[in-house]
Amino acid sequence: MRVGEKLSIRAPRRIEHKMVELKAEVDDLDIVRRKLTSLGAQHLGTFRQVDVYFDVPEGRLKLREVEGISEAELVYYERENIAGPKRSDVFILKVHEPAFFKTLLGRLLKTKAIVEKVREIYRYRETPLASKYRHIQIHLDEVRRLGNYVEFEMETSDRTAEKDRQILRSLMEKLNIKTEQLKRLSYADLLPKK
Repeated sequence: MRVGEKLSIRAPRRIEHKMVELKAEVDDLDIVRRKLTSLGAQHLGTFRQVDVYFDVPEGRLKLREVEGISEAELVYYERENIAGPKRSDVFILKVHEPAFFKTLLGRLLKTKAIVEKVREIYRYRETPLASKYRHIQIHLDEVRRLGNYVEFEMETSDRTAEKDRQILRSLMEKLNIKTEQLKRLSYADLLPKK
């Protein structure tokens, strides 16, 4: 991109998402993968992702690039820092020129961390009759310099948040994830400092 050209950011119809989510460290992703398969979870794909986190006064801001995809995502989120199912407000924008945008952000903000991972994404419905909008997205992550993690994400609302937290706790039990495995911080916060 040259000076004077317009930066293209595409905003979807809905950029804000209310979520409940959790993160847990696990020893063996194969065990979790087998359990997900036995529960009927749908494998959506495996992706190599690089998240560049930037220092911001509130919340967390990252630019996510996925190998083989020309667009990136600018993700800002505010989340409770608790070990367990937590509420988060997430804002996502699609970025058409990620290299230029990353350079621009790097000039405006200090880079906090770079998280590299291979992520397998699964979709799980608590019951066969669950609405297509009431599913849990499960990530099996191999995070460079950190290890293996499982994440659950589920869209929620103020009205259903507590029930949705309980649904995540129930899935934890089905996958034999213990409370002591839960993490309260993001990957950027968990990475060892250089």
